Amino acid sequence: MIVRTKKYQLPTKTYIGVAFKAVLKQQWWVFTIYLAICAGYFWIPNHWWITGASIALILYFLFWLIQFVGVTQLEQGKFMFQKLSYEISSQQILIKLNAKQGMPMKWDQIKRAKKGKNAFTFFASKAQLVHLPFKVFNNDNEVRFVETVLKRKGYISKM
Repeated sequence: MIVRTKKYQLPTKTYIGVAFKAVLKQQWWVFTIYLAICAGYFWIPNHWWITGASIALILYFLFWLIQFVGVTQLEQGKFMFQKLSYEISSQQILIKLNAKQGMPMKWDQIKRAKKGKNAFTFFASKAQLVHLPFKVFNNDNEVRFVETVLKRKGYISKM
């Protein structure tokens, strides 16, 4: 079975939010480093431990935010924010600009996938993702088919 979606344009704000949240979840251990540096206050009581660690944490967040905002401005990333349609099968995801132009994305290029409350998100890298809200699918059967493919491929766990 091949699922053909409606045309969808990924808003840049949605991309930045999804990518930023994903990086924060993936790199949760940064908070333990922050807490470890703040714990230096107990060794030598000085507010600079907490101030310095907080500044470093804010700069870290700012670094990733600038990266994702930059992707929306670069010429190489412009294709992600065009109006695209998708054909999803058990072999690949075909990203189509129009009837004649498209790019296949094999499932082995997908590092991980996530099914949210109202969308599927496929991550090819930290900055490259495919975000498909359920509204682009024609019916619930297509959503269930994509979910089944993701379970078979091992991207989401079976419940």
